[in-house]
Amino acid sequence: MRSFALGLIISAVSVPCFAQTILKSEPLALAPYEVVFVQDASCTAGKVLKVTGSIRGLHRRKICVSLAAEQASLATATP
Repeated sequence: MRSFALGLIISAVSVPCFAQTILKSEPLALAPYEVVFVQDASCTAGKVLKVTGSIRGLHRRKICVSLAAEQASLATATP
């Protein structure tokens, strides 16, 4: 019974961590291999731009991906 209750508590705490924040603009500084999602006009309707940071001297990787509505929340980027 204790392990079942502990499992419920852990799953209730970890579920909100799966949500991704969607920014309105691409951040200027991005750590290597850090991933952010950006809502802009470069992707078609229903898709967001997935930007992956890179090490110095290389270009960032940008790909249009679709996200489920339950996985994302809209937020504003701080310049």
